[in-house]
Amino acid sequence: MARQGQGRTMANVSTAEVQSYLGGIDYPANATKVADYAREHGAPSEVVELLNSLPKDKEYHSAADLNQAIGQIK
Repeated sequence: MARQGQGRTMANVSTAEVQSYLGGIDYPANATKVADYAREHGAPSEVVELLNSLPKDKEYHSAADLNQAIGQIK
């Protein structure tokens, strides 16, 4: 699974790592739902922080849609 270590920031988080904590999520989902789901599935704080930084007013309709949004904030 993904490496966890001190000193990591959300800038060091890959979309593949994010998706590894979102298996089984039902889309569409907003940033809050995605972040909560990742947290509940063991995501480290930098992954949750990244997801919490996504726009709150947008719904993501697929993993690809979410990955595109992540790419825009990194």
